[in-house]
Amino acid sequence: MGGDPPGEGEADLGHVLARAGSAGIDRLVCIGTGVDTSRQAVAVARGAGAAGSGSTPRAWASIGLHPHEASQGQAGVDGVARLLAGELAVGDGAVVAVGECGLDYYYEHSPRDAQRAAFAAQIALAHSYRLALVIHARDAWDDLFDVLHAEGVPERTVLHCFTGGPAEVDRCLRAGMYVSFSGIVTFKNAGEVRQAVERCPLDRLLVETDSPFLAPVPHRGRANEPSYLPFVGASIAAVKGCDIDMVRESSAAAANIAFATTV
Repeated sequence: MGGDPPGEGEADLGHVLARAGSAGIDRLVCIGTGVDTSRQAVAVARGAGAAGSGSTPRAWASIGLHPHEASQGQAGVDGVARLLAGELAVGDGAVVAVGECGLDYYYEHSPRDAQRAAFAAQIALAHSYRLALVIHARDAWDDLFDVLHAEGVPERTVLHCFTGGPAEVDRCLRAGMYVSFSGIVTFKNAGEVRQAVERCPLDRLLVETDSPFLAPVPHRGRANEPSYLPFVGASIAAVKGCDIDMVRESSAAAANIAFATTV
């Protein structure tokens, strides 16, 4: 699972997907963070990686409004809702999730009340269309779970790019979520995230890049991309004390269930 759609042109995107295929990545979800990036994510799903092959991954997309963009208010939510309805009407299965949406009180680029309202509205969309929900959460755990309690946790919910610790992962698991870990697990100062990895059962654990952000060690500081995913998997395997192939197989199976996808 990725973060924002890549900013590269079509040729560069082709190279990114080719490198992912060479690294053994055979499927990915491209995440929307607003109307424009959601359109880009759908284009990736229907374009370069749509059919999948021996050299490029199969791709799907999400459509959502990131909490940083929640200051757009109802207009932003309505734009996402219209785009979602239109793309789902195509009926090709390219769109598999709502999000990423949620709460971010670390950067707080949007007012908190606007973030909560946009989050609640997108939870309702996930329920209405029976889609997976992809959640962004940073420094907002209590409010996050308050909104989820009020709206109801969708059956297939992914807490993406997990940044909490053991207590937070326990709350996610009790709520029935899948928990997705990014390159943060490779960072020296991410001890609490690794403790969360220890507590998270493999059948509820997903592996992601959050590209183009948070490139894992040894690529930290570079633009992230899906071909770096094995470094995240290797770090998780080391924490779990298991073979990396076990992480690969279990996370792929969990992702298929979480996003209702097949290859």
